[in-house]
Amino acid sequence: MLIDSAKITIKAGDGGDGVIGFRREKYVPKGGPDGGDGGKGGDIYVQADRNLTTLMDFRYKQYYKAESGRKGQGSRKTGLSGDDFILKVPVGTLIKDFETDEVLCDLIHDGEKVCLAKGGKGGLGNQHFATPSNRAPRHATKGEVGEEKTIQLELKMLADVGLVGFPNAGKSTLISKLSAARPKIADYPFTTLEPNLGIVHHKDYQTFVIADIPGIIEGASEGKGLGIKFLKHIERTKILALLIPATTEKIKNEYETLLNELEHYNPQMLEKPRVLVITKIDSKPQKFKVPKIKGVKIHSISSITGEGLDDLIDIFWQQIQIKKSKEEQESLSYVSETREDAFELSLNQSNFKKKI
Repeated sequence: MLIDSAKITIKAGDGGDGVIGFRREKYVPKGGPDGGDGGKGGDIYVQADRNLTTLMDFRYKQYYKAESGRKGQGSRKTGLSGDDFILKVPVGTLIKDFETDEVLCDLIHDGEKVCLAKGGKGGLGNQHFATPSNRAPRHATKGEVGEEKTIQLELKMLADVGLVGFPNAGKSTLISKLSAARPKIADYPFTTLEPNLGIVHHKDYQTFVIADIPGIIEGASEGKGLGIKFLKHIERTKILALLIPATTEKIKNEYETLLNELEHYNPQMLEKPRVLVITKIDSKPQKFKVPKIKGVKIHSISSITGEGLDDLIDIFWQQIQIKKSKEEQESLSYVSETREDAFELSLNQSNFKKKI
């Protein structure tokens, strides 16, 4: 069972207390203050792990605490710092502050690690408070309290292609034919109750990931059906494949309805490259005609007979490479603009100093 959201509370370790101590040795009659500092409390980190696929563990345990620092000791010995605590989450997990809804981090790379809560600093021992007028201070400070916060975890799967369509559009059958994924397939709607991922093999040992989500219905963006709950899993995809059966009477109208639901959920979804896939052409009516829709590539397939599947894989691969190329160009453009801004700022500061 896929668990893709969870709310938990995290508490960093408290700092250890500083202590009051005095140097007492046989041949040192006037030993001064030597109380040590407390140790630092442990931090809480979150780390992405590609071996995890669900947030189920966080449903059974909702409170996590790092170790507190130990108090100081005499002879100016600092207490031990508390061990850090690392929360392991699946790659693609978005973490928000539950109270403010602020995005704390978005872990999209394996091994990525972020500190969510800082441990408290250790208190100061009385060695720090000695002065010429107060050579034997009897004062030490308490350790600081570690940060505590409630966070919301949201898992958004990472895939290259997202399959979108109404119930019984053939999404599950298609992903089972293109990959080793084996979702439940039946001739009644809503057989898919949770997202499925599959790895598709292309030529020359190349692969990409495809995601199948439960069918959406008209009004899904308002909470109807199951699709709205899982649309977040295709927010990260590079391209969208909209599946419509050849047996549908008005393919263009159904296509526009799907786009409307995507737009209401997140307008940025319409900025993704799209492929309209006409499915079930093995059972198409005699009067069937492939519609013409401006700005979208249309391809017809039959998952049962295998007609058009190889060409569809090639289309997906080409669109993915185009999208990757655009993302790389945008990234390089951003870096270039940042460097130009930094150079201009440096130049302005230099000119300002000359005027002074």
